[in-house]
Amino acid sequence: MIKISELQSKDVVNVSDGRKLGQIYDLEVDLRLGKVKALMIPGESRMFGLFTGGKEWVIPWNQIIRIGADVILVRLETQRDFSEETSDSRPLLTNPDALNR
Repeated sequence: MIKISELQSKDVVNVSDGRKLGQIYDLEVDLRLGKVKALMIPGESRMFGLFTGGKEWVIPWNQIIRIGADVILVRLETQRDFSEETSDSRPLLTNPDALNR
C-alpha cells in the first residue's frame, strides 16, 4: 500500500516524450468503488510557482506504467501541445474513453 503523501513527493514523467509533468496535487476517486480513477498534476506555473493558469494534466489510472521509489512513469498521448487551450482547460487525450474505465 502507498500513502497519498508518498505519491505527492514523486515526480511524474511521461514516457511517450520524456517530459517531466510535475508532482501530483490531487486524486480523482470513485467513492462508490473505492478506486483511484486519475492523478491530477498542475500545469506550468506562471509566477514564482504560485499560479498555474487553470490548466492541469489529468492522467487516468490505467495510463500509469510504474510507480517507483522516486518517480511515477505514465504514458500520456495528447492530441495537441499542452500550451494550447482546450475547452475544459485539460489536455486532450487520444483515447478519451480511458477516463471512463
